[in-house]
Amino acid sequence: MKKGNPAALLPIGVFLVMYLGLGILFEYVLKVPMGFYNVPIVTAFLMAILTACLQNKKLSFEDKLGVMAKGVGDKNILTMLLIFLVAGTFVGVVGRSSAQSVAYFMLSIIPSQFAMIVLFGVACFVSTAMGTSVGTITLLMPIAIEVAVASSMSAPLCMGTIIGGAMFGDNLSFISDTTIAACNGQGCAMQDKFKGNFWIALPAAIATALVVFVMTLGNTNEIVVGQYDLIQMIPYALVLIGGALGINVFAVLLMGVASGALIMMMTGQCTFVELLGNMGAGASGMFETCMVAVLVAALCELIKVYGGFDALLTLIRKVFKGNKGGQLGMGLLVGVMDIATANNTVAIVIANPIAKEISQEYGISPQRSACILDTFSCIFQGVIPYGAQMLVAISCAAEMGVIVSAFEVLPCLFYPMFLAVSSLIAIFMIKTK
Repeated sequence: MKKGNPAALLPIGVFLVMYLGLGILFEYVLKVPMGFYNVPIVTAFLMAILTACLQNKKLSFEDKLGVMAKGVGDKNILTMLLIFLVAGTFVGVVGRSSAQSVAYFMLSIIPSQFAMIVLFGVACFVSTAMGTSVGTITLLMPIAIEVAVASSMSAPLCMGTIIGGAMFGDNLSFISDTTIAACNGQGCAMQDKFKGNFWIALPAAIATALVVFVMTLGNTNEIVVGQYDLIQMIPYALVLIGGALGINVFAVLLMGVASGALIMMMTGQCTFVELLGNMGAGASGMFETCMVAVLVAALCELIKVYGGFDALLTLIRKVFKGNKGGQLGMGLLVGVMDIATANNTVAIVIANPIAKEISQEYGISPQRSACILDTFSCIFQGVIPYGAQMLVAISCAAEMGVIVSAFEVLPCLFYPMFLAVSSLIAIFMIKTK
């Protein structure tokens, strides 16, 4: 294996200083209102890419452009971009009124203190059926925000609960990209990986549900239940049912777009021209999220070619020894890859080769290594403030008039936290191969 080049990791440091460092400085030191929003994440990634382009004099700028193009052209990146755009179009078509109808209908039949635990269960179920955390967040976040507003609950708590439920299915689903990448890379059957993974994820989900229930149980605020139209709930109902049946995420979202468009025009809520404008506005609302995905893919490929990831892999391989140490090393390895790429599927693909070497050397079964890679990638992806899941959640909330910082949501991400604890217990206290 190549020794690697630690200097190739400098762009990641530049990004962290630009985005996290300046955000913390503005928000907590200088007390600038909405401090984190004064540091555009796209600009931070552009600075990181500029730093990467100034490195490695052996490659011309044209060659570096070719390297970045290869990263952007990856199938996983293109799939994610298309999901973002179709999901944005769906939100633009159905608008806020559909989410309001679903939220008000729920609150009319469910006491407010049970609303969030129900939404968490729905998010777990839908994400497992659909195999996509981003798609689940896009579908359920508008409902969660409306529930928060109508019942005076904490918006960050509602957002963190939905993100947690979405990551549950992202980790377990048979059709999730992370499951496919981990199982294919480690050479194990998806059913075997699911069996081992389920008993790690289930305790974390139960603990999360209990915490959410306790935190919302004392909610005595008067519930403001507005009027709702059952017809407007049809697009969300179709999408949720389609997701539950395991239909392809694109087909599910397109079904929602088509039904939403038909209902909006038939009920006279908008003309065809207005509908097209709403579709365009919804897709445009995903611009920043799409740009982050593109820039991360480009930066990741440059760092990979420069030897930055090889340096990380070599370090982790030297530090961790033995069966349990190897499992923890795998988990931290894919976690570091996820911090660098902000994409858990890409992180697994990058970590797969060295993880397979570690599993063979330390006697770790393919089932166990696939489980560790998938679980830890979801732990880190669920909490990084610049991940697609967080960005989509914040963007969705902002479109509905609720401005929330990623760092307000972080303390409410109970599921990834409990999943980390459950994973460590499984590694160090439960005997496995």
